[in-house]
Amino acid sequence: MFEKVFTSPGKYVQGKNIIEKAGAYIKELGTKSLVIADEFVWELVGNKVVDSLEREGVSTTKMIFNGESSLQEIDRITEIGKREKVDVVIGVGGGKTIDTIKAIGDQLQVNRVIIPTVASSDAPTSALSVIYSEDGVFESYKFYNKNPDLILVDTHIIAGAPPRFLASGIADALATWVEARAAIQSGAINMAGGLPTIAGKAIAEKCEEVLFQYGFLAYESAKRQIVTPALDAVIEANTLLSGLGFESGGLAGAHAIHNGFTALNGEIHHLTHGEKVAYGTVAQLVLENRPIEEIERYIKLYLQLDLPVTLEEIKLKDVTKEDLYKVGVAATKETETMHNLPFTVTPDDVVNAILAVDQYTKAYKARVGWKE
Repeated sequence: MFEKVFTSPGKYVQGKNIIEKAGAYIKELGTKSLVIADEFVWELVGNKVVDSLEREGVSTTKMIFNGESSLQEIDRITEIGKREKVDVVIGVGGGKTIDTIKAIGDQLQVNRVIIPTVASSDAPTSALSVIYSEDGVFESYKFYNKNPDLILVDTHIIAGAPPRFLASGIADALATWVEARAAIQSGAINMAGGLPTIAGKAIAEKCEEVLFQYGFLAYESAKRQIVTPALDAVIEANTLLSGLGFESGGLAGAHAIHNGFTALNGEIHHLTHGEKVAYGTVAQLVLENRPIEEIERYIKLYLQLDLPVTLEEIKLKDVTKEDLYKVGVAATKETETMHNLPFTVTPDDVVNAILAVDQYTKAYKARVGWKE
């Protein structure tokens, strides 16, 4: 019999211009820091983080992230952290930067700080990383013995990011309850290594509620780069509620199908994580034989957020069944979270669900007279 397990970061702080106070929060965790960000984020935010750290007496080693959360990149930066004897590591940027810094912190066994610049995924709060090859192909999940120590979320910075990233984060977060519900029904072990708690279930459900209530308003706010109560709520849902909900609830078909898509070559790799998860979420609803009202509720919101829900929109207009079968095989391999569904799913089932999403979306658009 497995125990119930709930896991969470040490502290989560969200607010406008919180980046200016970064040093005050981080100095409680260490005095010698390693800060990583990609070249664009260094210019946008990274140097402000360093300035705040230095005002508080925290020394910094600056590193440019090369863009892929691969084992090679993790090892490269870890060696520099060892050499500099850092006691806190800080990742500033998007999901792959965040996953990389968590792995580095685990290898160095030092405190970890996450400063997301977009609300495009729930990566900031969790005690795991998604590991890709140098070419961007999904390889594995890497689990750690603790969650990040501190997450700093500056809503002003996130409001200034392209709206596509917020929509992507909403899509990723909308999978939270769909997957957790399935994992709970099947009695699956969650990402934290136990059965879900009442708290984990409640957070996952609340995540979905917030996103359907405020998602469209938040997306429109992001188009004007303004922080509204709706945007503030959705940033929290995308980051904190989704992060706690998936980790302490469980993953299932949506993310397995996302991972399956990485087996393909081509333009689909230009899509964001959340954009591929959106398609996978509807595909899971199809596999579960959910009512049309529920499936169309998701399709409608995805369309309002300009998310891709046809094969053409995910750059697979001319995909062959043979290629889709590759996705099905990858999505149902032994180590995948597809097996957290309360029934057996075959590669053929995945192929048919992917094709059904395309057909259902086209039928919905035609019935309601959807204008692009």
